[in-house]
Amino acid sequence: MPRLRHLLAFGVTSFVFAIAANAQDTAPAATASATGAAPARPAALADFEAYLDATRKQFDVPGIAVAIVKDGKVVLELGSGVRKLGDPAKVDAHTQFAIASNTKAFTAASLAILADEKKLDMNDRVIDRLPWFQMSDPYVTREMRVRDLLAHRSGLSLGAGDLLYWPATTYTTKEVVQRLRYVPLTNSFRAEYAYDNILFAVAGLVIEQVSGKSWSDFVRERIFQPLGMTESQTSAPGRIAAGDDIATGHAKFDFKDLKPVPPMSWSNNPSAGGIYSSVHDLSKWMTMQLAGGAYTDASGKAQRLFSEKRQAEMWSLITPIRIPEPSVPELAPAKPNFSGYGEGWFVSDYRGHKLVWHTGGWPGMVSRLTMVPDLKLGVVVLTNQESGAAFQAVTMRALDAFMDAPVKDWIAAYAASVKKAEGNADDSMKKHEAARMKGAKPSLPLDGYAGTYRDPWYGDVNVAKQGGKLVMSFTKTAQLTGTLEPWQHDTFVAHWDDRSLNGDAFVNFVLDPDGKVREVRMEPVSPLTDFSFDFQDLRLAPVP
Repeated sequence: MPRLRHLLAFGVTSFVFAIAANAQDTAPAATASATGAAPARPAALADFEAYLDATRKQFDVPGIAVAIVKDGKVVLELGSGVRKLGDPAKVDAHTQFAIASNTKAFTAASLAILADEKKLDMNDRVIDRLPWFQMSDPYVTREMRVRDLLAHRSGLSLGAGDLLYWPATTYTTKEVVQRLRYVPLTNSFRAEYAYDNILFAVAGLVIEQVSGKSWSDFVRERIFQPLGMTESQTSAPGRIAAGDDIATGHAKFDFKDLKPVPPMSWSNNPSAGGIYSSVHDLSKWMTMQLAGGAYTDASGKAQRLFSEKRQAEMWSLITPIRIPEPSVPELAPAKPNFSGYGEGWFVSDYRGHKLVWHTGGWPGMVSRLTMVPDLKLGVVVLTNQESGAAFQAVTMRALDAFMDAPVKDWIAAYAASVKKAEGNADDSMKKHEAARMKGAKPSLPLDGYAGTYRDPWYGDVNVAKQGGKLVMSFTKTAQLTGTLEPWQHDTFVAHWDDRSLNGDAFVNFVLDPDGKVREVRMEPVSPLTDFSFDFQDLRLAPVP
């Protein structure tokens, strides 16, 4: 979601942060392949450890872990840097990171397993599995199929409903899904791509209804255990013990100061992004995927997790995605010819090869897993900082090496994109400042804005006068509490107490003819704010 972020294949994500120069200088640590002697790495990757170190320094990432598999073997498993700033413990191939939206493929695989067992059909109507399920449109409610839950084509807007679980809320998964009936649709059903997380919560409940197990138990028993993924778990922060090899996430507080962020447990939409794993374990996941669902169990016996037919469906393009121009000319070589979403996977191309991939974003951690089916190649990059540019630069270097592509400085290319994104954000704030009427004061006394406001899908938000200031608090989201600073007239800026969120928002109180608050609307201040802060979808009205 998770702080669940959709990261473009050839661009830098919407949450690019300022580049600092104080990354830890820790050499990469290599780990031997669990499958025996690793195949020789390409000559183009001879300096890969140094490249990882340079990537960390450029994008201010404390730690990166990478695994590459080729032709059913592990080529390399590497760790570079540290698990936490100020702590000497190094990242290695066994260090666990939050993989966030890379979890979606595990949810898709779980449904594939159940489909192979004839316990459901991907064309089943969701209401036939969850009779209480309801979207805001009766037609969409009636026609939504299990496959639609995985394909980002529901008519919901980008990240719609994310505030129901991000930042962490007290809603249950069922309560989150029940509130879908109030989340507005902004497009026609199956007409256009718009990334969402909330429908993967629905998919998780379908898995639970059909299997009789919790989503977490199903994934652990039917995927982790058969593949020997002993370094993978769900909702990891609740189970972390002293000495566990788990990375700490880091964020740029106020977009500038790199600091650790507290671990987060996500219990009300884990099927969209709740897995922690290591690159060592994810090499097993990629090897099975590249083998069409086949794997060898602990006894050496050939097994199958799901059928080749089901995998072909997961990897088929269902929802086309428009391809924008690269943000900077340096990224032009990465522009795909086609792009779309399958079932829990993005599909696109690079240098004539089909790519099957996904990314993930979590508080302080982002990642990318990429497979090239015709080359039997898989690359996974896990990081403990919110820099999509870092995992992109590493992934592209690895892909080039196995495609015999000319050597390109991807670090410089993504650095240029970061610089442009930061410049665009600065320009956006300058425009806001230029339009602001200096000296304009609120038209009401502060008490006139205080009260409880209710949104149909989120619920209640309180505004109270405390110590001569207004304080806004989202009743189900502890982290969304902050001071409202007057901006101009009846518009304020919400400065959240948790400065790692980078989600400050304009708060506009709309008055009726009698000077009473009729409605409250919100929108992020910065274009760098994560899209999961879907403040713009809120329609807050006073509660009498």
